[in-house]
Amino acid sequence: MVTRIVAQQAAGAAARKAIKAVRRNATRAASGMLGLTGERMTKVDTAWLRMDSPSNLMMIVGIWTLKPGIKYQELCQRVQERLLKYARFRQRVTQDAAGATWVEDADLDIERHVVREKLPRRAKGQEQAALQERVGQLAMEPLDHDHPLWQMHLVEDYQGGSALVVRIHHCIADGIALISVTMSLVDGGAAPPERKRKEPSAGAEDWISDTLIKPFTDMTVKALGAAGEGAARSLGMLRDPQKGLAGSLDLAKLAYQVVSDAAALALMPDDSKTRLKGKPGTAKRVAWCEPIPLEEVKAVGKALNCSINDVLLSCVAGALGEYLKSLGDDVTGQEIRAMIPVNLRPLDQAYKLGNRFGLVPLVLPIGMENPIERVYEVRRRMNALKGSTQPLLAFGLLAVAGLLIKPAQEAMLSLFGKKTTAVMTNVPGPREKLKFLGSTLEQSMFWVPQSGDIGLGVSILSYGGGVQFGVITDTLLCPDPQKIIDGFEPEFAKLSLVTLMLPWGE
Repeated sequence: MVTRIVAQQAAGAAARKAIKAVRRNATRAASGMLGLTGERMTKVDTAWLRMDSPSNLMMIVGIWTLKPGIKYQELCQRVQERLLKYARFRQRVTQDAAGATWVEDADLDIERHVVREKLPRRAKGQEQAALQERVGQLAMEPLDHDHPLWQMHLVEDYQGGSALVVRIHHCIADGIALISVTMSLVDGGAAPPERKRKEPSAGAEDWISDTLIKPFTDMTVKALGAAGEGAARSLGMLRDPQKGLAGSLDLAKLAYQVVSDAAALALMPDDSKTRLKGKPGTAKRVAWCEPIPLEEVKAVGKALNCSINDVLLSCVAGALGEYLKSLGDDVTGQEIRAMIPVNLRPLDQAYKLGNRFGLVPLVLPIGMENPIERVYEVRRRMNALKGSTQPLLAFGLLAVAGLLIKPAQEAMLSLFGKKTTAVMTNVPGPREKLKFLGSTLEQSMFWVPQSGDIGLGVSILSYGGGVQFGVITDTLLCPDPQKIIDGFEPEFAKLSLVTLMLPWGE
C-alpha cells in the first residue's frame, strides 16, 4: 500500500512537471513562430494593455498650445531625434497566451504617428470648442496595435499658433514617466540616459509582489469578490499580525496594514448614485479652463494651514456639487469617491517608462456648502490616507490582473467602477514656461483614462505659474463638461474671499 502511494505521488509529481514543461515549450514555440525576440511586458503594463473597453480606451490624451505656430516637418524631425530614443516608442506589442512582448516595429513610419489635423471652420472665439470636440473624438479612436501605440496630431493653425494633441497607450507609461518624456522633447531637453542591455532583475514590481502581495493574493482576491461580513470573515484569520510572521515585527505590522487596507478596499460601499455615475456610452467630451495663478492658491493654502492639494481638491468638490445643483439635484450630505494615482517610483527613474503607481480612494464632500469647512474636511481625509498601503495593494492587484484571462481581469477591476465616480490626477509641472521648436508652450493639459464603467476624469496640472483644470466625461453621463469646468474658478474665488474675511490675530 505504502509503495503504491509513493508511486502514485511520484507519478503525479512527474505528470505535473511534464505539464509545466509542455506549457513552457508551447510558450517558447509560440514566441518563436511570432518572432518574439523582444522584451517581455511587465504584469502591470499587461493589465493596462488588456483593459481597453468600448466605453473607455486606456489612452493618456494630452494637449499643448504653442505660439507662434510650429511646422509639421520640424515636428517630425524632433520626434525622430528625441522621442524615438525611447525604445517603447519604436516598439509594437505582440500578445500571446502567456502575456505580451515589446517588439521593434520593422515598418515604423513617422508620418503614420505624426499626422496633420484640420479643424472645421468656426467663428472667431469658437476655435477652442472645435479643438475640444476633436479631442473628445480622438479619445475614443483606438490606436493601431500593429504599430507602436502612440500618435501625435498637429493643428498647425490654432488661435494664432498651433495645437498638438498627443495620444499614448497607458501600457507604455504612466503620467509621471510621460512628464520625463515631455522634458526630453522641449528645447534644451536631454535625451534619456543610455542604458546597457542586461538581464532582468528584481525591480519595484517584483519587490512589492514578493514582499507584500503574494502572501495575501488568494485572500485579497476572495475579499474583492465578497461583501459585508463575508469579506470581514475571510480576512479575519490574518488579523493576528504575529501569526505566521514570527521574528519580524516590522513585517508583521506591515502585513497587518496590508490586510486592513485590503478589507477597507473590499468593504467600501458603492458610490453615491448621482447622474455622474451609471453605464457609460461610447463617446467622450473634454473641456478645460484658463489657469488660476499658482501664487494665489499657495497664499490661500498658507493662510488656512492647508496644502495646495487640499485647496485644489476642495475646489473640485465644490464645482462638482454646484454642477449637480444647477441641474436640480439635491446634493445635501452627498459624497462621491475619486481614485487618485500615487507615484511609486523614484523621480530619477521616470525615464524607464512603464507603470509604477498605485491608487487611493478619496471621498469628496460635494454636498458641503461652506468652502472653509470643505477644505478642512478634504485635508482631514487626505491626512488619513497617509501611511496607507492601499497604493501598493492596488499596484499588486494590477500585477495579479495582468496574469489573468480578460474576463477574470474585468471581474476583478470592476470593483473600482462600482465604488468610484471619477479618476482624478494632480501633477506638478515646470514652474517656467517651456520652449518647443522655438515656440512658447503656452498651455498644457492632459487626461488619464477611466477604467470599467467610470465616466468622469478630472485633471489638475500646475505649469508656468498657473494651475489648469481639465475634465473628460462620457456624453451619456455628462454631455457638457464645460459646465463643470466653469465652476472651478468661482469656487476658488469664493474660498479666497471667505479666507480674507476670517478673523486674524486671535
